[in-house]
Amino acid sequence: MDTKSLIIEQATALFQQKGYKGVGLTEILKVCGITKGSLYHHFPNGKEELLMACLQSMEEAITTDTEDIFSRYQTAQEATQALIEKLVTDFEREGTITGYTFSSIVSEIASLNDPVLYACSSLYTKIEEIYSKKLVADGFSAEAAHSSALLLTASIEGGIMLCLTKKSSEPLKTISQMIPKILKEFS
Repeated sequence: MDTKSLIIEQATALFQQKGYKGVGLTEILKVCGITKGSLYHHFPNGKEELLMACLQSMEEAITTDTEDIFSRYQTAQEATQALIEKLVTDFEREGTITGYTFSSIVSEIASLNDPVLYACSSLYTKIEEIYSKKLVADGFSAEAAHSSALLLTASIEGGIMLCLTKKSSEPLKTISQMIPKILKEFS
């Protein structure tokens, strides 16, 4: 792995665990085993530029994985439940969920600049679009699909945060059980 990729990978994990403000450059340098000069060689504008690279990397990974899961299932309900099942399995195996959420970063968003806001919004929009396309294919109207996709995104994202704070996979399991009822209301 090249140095830039290593920095992005390690910083992403730190930002997810501690939030943007909770991670200092010194910690990033230590975890990556690099010098300040090396970090600024790859990210001349510092920590915020690194954050943007981390968000882009996360967006690509999350979008690709979500699209893969949704392509393997006939309906949005089956695909969403499979996605949640994967999150639950990851949580129960690792005790955390990384790579599928950046809520810890987003929670600090008000203090960050517009490009960071846009990067975060972009990921949520892409996820909603994946859900919405599948719901339209299931026969939902465009309006109902859009509303349902927003609700699914918010539910899963909130469920991830509840799992992390409660140290239990039950919130996502409950959401998964409620998906048929929720989607039936919107169809």
